[in-house]
Formats: sequence, C-alpha cells, structure tokens
Amino acid sequence: MKVSIREWQQSDAAALAAALSNKNILNNLRDGLPYPYTEADAEEYISFILTSDPNDTFAFAIDVDGRAVGSIGAFRQGNIHCRTAELGYYLAEEYWGRGIMTIAVRQLCEKLFAETDIIRIFAEPFDYNVGSRRVLEKAGFQLEGILKNNAFKNGKVLDMALYAYTKNSL
Repeated sequence: MKVSIREWQQSDAAALAAALSNKNILNNLRDGLPYPYTEADAEEYISFILTSDPNDTFAFAIDVDGRAVGSIGAFRQGNIHCRTAELGYYLAEEYWGRGIMTIAVRQLCEKLFAETDIIRIFAEPFDYNVGSRRVLEKAGFQLEGILKNNAFKNGKVLDMALYAYTKNSL
C-alpha cells in the first residue's frame, strides 16, 4: 500500500462525495458540510482549494495506490498566530485502522516545516474521538489540554482535546 498526499484533481470528486456522505465521518467534523455531500459539492470544494492562497491553505488529497481516500489540510491562522496552522483531516471509513492517516499527518507536517515558515501545527479533535487522538499521538503531537465545553455538535456540548506539534519537535 502506497500512501501519499497530493494536489486535489477534479477527477477526485466522486471519491470525495462518497466519503463525506457518511454520517460516521461528518459526526467528527465541524458543522457546515451539506448532507448528503454531492459530486457538485466536491467539485466546488476542489475548485476552491485549487484557487486558494498557497501561503495560507495547505490542503491535499490523501492518495492510496492512486485513489483519493481522504483529505488533509492545514490552515494558517492570523495576527500573532500567523506562523501557526490548524490541522484537519478525514478518511473514508473503509480505510480506518490501517495507519494511513498517521502517515498522511507526518507527510504534511514534514512538508510544512520544510517548505513554509509555519512553526506550530495544532489540532482539536472531539475528546471522544479516540481514533483521531491516537493518529495525532502516533504522528508526534503532544496533548496540551482538554478544552472543556468547547463545542456544540449534534445537540450536545462537547469537550475537545488540544494537540500540537512544533517545528523544534522534529
């Protein structure tokens, strides 16, 4: 199995739509994505990413053996946090539990630290999302704390875990 991150292509729209039309994935992401997620939604997202500022948006398809199976991105923050990026990702459910996301997270972090001025990457998974938290830990992120009552999702107030990885962690 060959795992890599690469630029999105419009031909990835069907795979993207299939992955994001899964409630098990959407329940672990922030709100704002339509359900069901259509190919037209995917085409619009891909176009947006391909035209985004490459100094602020670092978003890629996760490719396994030539097929887009997920998404990973880091997004530069503003003001005094301009050298910090927030990490987000998801993987089609049939690929969970194979170490794919850990590889993709490591690849993105290495790329950002080598090619940009980013010095800190952070992620805030829901506290209950053990799989996502484990990915971050295996990729070298450190738990900095639990953000109590930090989100409202699906009618529930949720805690989030704050993880970070810094350039001098390498």
